[in-house]
Amino acid sequence: MLEKTMEGIDTVKVIEEFEALTKDAGRVQRETLKKILEENGSAEYLLNLGLNGRTDPEGFKSCVPLVTHKDLEAYIHRIADGDPSPILTGKPIADMSLSSGTTQGKRKFVPFNDELMENTLQIYRTSFAFRNREFPLERGKSLQFVYSSKPGKTKGGLGAGTATTNLFRNSKYKSGMKAIQFQCCSPDEVIFGPDFQQSLYCHLLCGLLVREEIQFVFSTFAHSLVLAFRTFEQVWEELCNDIRDGELSSRVTAPSVRMAMSKLLKPNPELADLINKKCSGLSNWYGLIPELFPNAKYIYGIMTGSMEPYLKKLRHYAGQLPLMSADYGSSEGWIAANVNPNLPPELATFAVLPNIGYFEFIPLKNDSECMYMEPEPVGLTEVKIGEDYEIIVTNFAGLYRYRLGDVVRVMGFHNSTPELKFVCRRNLILSINIDKNTENDLQLSVEEAGKLLAEEKVEVVDFSSLVDVSTDPGHYVIFLEISGEPSEEVLKECCNCLDRSFVDAGYVSSRKVKAIGPLELRVVRRGTFQKILEHCLGLGTVVSQFKTPRCVGPMNSKVQQILCNNVAKTYFSTAFE
Repeated sequence: MLEKTMEGIDTVKVIEEFEALTKDAGRVQRETLKKILEENGSAEYLLNLGLNGRTDPEGFKSCVPLVTHKDLEAYIHRIADGDPSPILTGKPIADMSLSSGTTQGKRKFVPFNDELMENTLQIYRTSFAFRNREFPLERGKSLQFVYSSKPGKTKGGLGAGTATTNLFRNSKYKSGMKAIQFQCCSPDEVIFGPDFQQSLYCHLLCGLLVREEIQFVFSTFAHSLVLAFRTFEQVWEELCNDIRDGELSSRVTAPSVRMAMSKLLKPNPELADLINKKCSGLSNWYGLIPELFPNAKYIYGIMTGSMEPYLKKLRHYAGQLPLMSADYGSSEGWIAANVNPNLPPELATFAVLPNIGYFEFIPLKNDSECMYMEPEPVGLTEVKIGEDYEIIVTNFAGLYRYRLGDVVRVMGFHNSTPELKFVCRRNLILSINIDKNTENDLQLSVEEAGKLLAEEKVEVVDFSSLVDVSTDPGHYVIFLEISGEPSEEVLKECCNCLDRSFVDAGYVSSRKVKAIGPLELRVVRRGTFQKILEHCLGLGTVVSQFKTPRCVGPMNSKVQQILCNNVAKTYFSTAFE
């Protein structure tokens, strides 16, 4: 077990600082807003709104409107195109983060600066301190399935990369994370490799070479972890051959990656035989991760929201090894840290750090009324336990009263700061008539259908949906990729189960009066969602940023095309006949 101070990080001190910050979160919020507005008061955006130097919450809210990314696009593009004047911030913006674009089919620029970098390190330090208190790590390395795209430039010469790329390439990140994440077992050439499949293969190989030193396994999203070990199932014998012979597989062609790996590989037939024996002794790959990495303490990554459907498969690979959900944030910046690492991902909550931004919350108690008159946002310390809210962010990088689009539920308080549970994206809604179904509703529906498939020893690999209004009436279409060949009767019942499991009153009543048509289940061929991943990677998304689009809108025509071109079987519900 390590001492409380690890390579310069005093975990006890970090926890004490967090406790002090959250004792009077309301005061810290006012101070944080004041600091943001003082630093950026000269920005054109704020000057045009008539703030006139005011830094109090009341003045701020009366002058500055709630906005979405669309409202700020013109300002952001001016910055990206090289306009040096203070547009959104007092100091110049040097970099832009690119969102994944997997939700709406369109990537967007988000300003990134040193303050956001500092916020990131504070979030990581905080969650690490609480995590290490519960699950102390020993000296060792981590197996991190992380990938970085090649950084680009905007028209005006600003750096442009994914949020993770901006982090990984930042010198402050490298020095600040040295004690927190431990040494990654893969060299930089693998992380920054030009081909993610080659990098993934090498990550697995690097982990196996130092298998007894691995303290934890990490990727940004649960999806990436499942993808890594699904890949392992296919290539494990090839990996063993590489270890046995001390020579890298010809599947890895990138010269920089081959050079870096050649320095690590030496013939080791004993290790190859051991891994072969371990894999051969597993039953359907259950407990694969602790079998490969016997000293790993936990598996870490974002596992909430749209990542929850991958937990069943990840638990299968993890065996008894704890799964731990990483912190809560977005391309626009971080919001909250996981300070309760003992909770399983389904129950994970995130404590808001009151000094990394100014936060407001729009109550969503009665969403039908919100259609006509949206409630006024409330402050960080004014939220109520058990209530749902849409979160509003003001940060140090030029976003003021920015609608993040996330729905969160207040589960409790840590001192005076709320502990949030991520519920869903508010704008991911299946809706035709008076029905309103969120990503979470879709997920619950698929989980119910998955139970029927599980009885046949078949699992849902991935899923998506769309609203088809080309028919009259319109209807929901659910795409499922599954791992086997269940009977026709089971698939028909799955279709009915999906339909019945949408319990929104507007949907049920519309189905009963035939204002919405029967739900359509389209079973797609194996590998369809891999094609969607490859399409998104071709647009510049990195694997560690990828999220399967759960509701495919008309803007995402290429993903729609991939799904529709790979349909193997189609069923229509008879649930409401």
